[in-house]
Amino acid sequence: MILPQRRARTTALTVILALALLPSPSPALAAADGERWSADLSRVDGDDVNVRHTRAGLRLADSRPAPARSPRSAVAEGIFLAPPRILTRPATRVSATVVARTVAGGTAEVQVRGWRAAGWTEWRDATGGAVFDRPVTRVQTRVVLTASRPGASAEVRAVRLAADTVAAVSAATPGLTYRVYATRIGLVGEVTANGHTIVARDHFVALPSRRGLSPANTGDYTVRVCTTTGSRCEYAPVWDVGPWNTRDDHWNLSAVRENWKDLPQGRPQAQAAYQSGYNGGRDQFGRVVLNPAGVDLADGTFWDGLQLTTNAWVDVAYLWTGSGPRGVVGDGPLNIRTGAGTGYAVRGLAARYANVPIQCYVTGQTVAGPYRTTNRWNRLASGQYVSHAYVSAVYGGTVPLC
Repeated sequence: MILPQRRARTTALTVILALALLPSPSPALAAADGERWSADLSRVDGDDVNVRHTRAGLRLADSRPAPARSPRSAVAEGIFLAPPRILTRPATRVSATVVARTVAGGTAEVQVRGWRAAGWTEWRDATGGAVFDRPVTRVQTRVVLTASRPGASAEVRAVRLAADTVAAVSAATPGLTYRVYATRIGLVGEVTANGHTIVARDHFVALPSRRGLSPANTGDYTVRVCTTTGSRCEYAPVWDVGPWNTRDDHWNLSAVRENWKDLPQGRPQAQAAYQSGYNGGRDQFGRVVLNPAGVDLADGTFWDGLQLTTNAWVDVAYLWTGSGPRGVVGDGPLNIRTGAGTGYAVRGLAARYANVPIQCYVTGQTVAGPYRTTNRWNRLASGQYVSHAYVSAVYGGTVPLC
């Protein structure tokens, strides 16, 4: 579920934000050797959520905060997603200059992500300079607008970006997997943080940080969620933000983690608050934490993928922290089987748009699917198999024969 964001600092005055480029190691180096461009804020289209463009700039389409009775959000939020930009040469840092006008509780944040062979990096705040652990060849920008009270607003007039190369920093360890507590989302008919309208028996998850939020109808950030026995798993895209917190990328190292840096890597803040009274037993908004949830599962993921009947501990693999070839599931939910044929037992599901890690492939039963007729079956990192007839694309390397 989407839960309230941290309340913005408010003033009675309108302020103009001009967030400068990161000065180190040298502004002259970035100007001379870097690449510069501006985001076209007028290109509001179907992958954007609750924003519109006017003569004054980019702003929320509906700035009314959700009513206090809503369990999902006490703030208005909008996301503008710019098209990816192909860089003229690889870069390790992207910085943003933002010109924005905010009033009484409105906020504007610019985030970027970069593409490398293994896929997209996490979203990073660009106003202080986002530094990636390895060079990226494409950059995508998004603007997140919020209004925490009636009358609050944010208008972004310009976003200027620069890409250059600096010394890289270490990111999270590849292939991170942690045991966290899962709850069920429900909320059919509601809209997720990326603009998806929830349907019955839906297949996606929510994590308590936007750093791993996929744009609508993509699996750029996919998790593998398994029961603790490993008997059932589902590969599902991250399409929502929650539960409890919205800035708790608990899978990251302390040096990278946005908040709660003193907690062990892999422990959600809600779990620490519930189990040991961390932060006085409250979340980032001051609410008493009533369960240790670190992931929310859509109904189809919960009931059909994992076959759960109640909230439970699960093992979550944050697949974008790994490496190697990835296959995009173009039609699903797709059965995950123990062998290369439809007669083998089903051990879970891969949701449509999920990006699944492929170790190698084998030949097996011929299957006619939406993309091809083939006897190729891809063995996933979990040791299970999916038919290649349902995989729309493969990226991140060449898939070898098993």
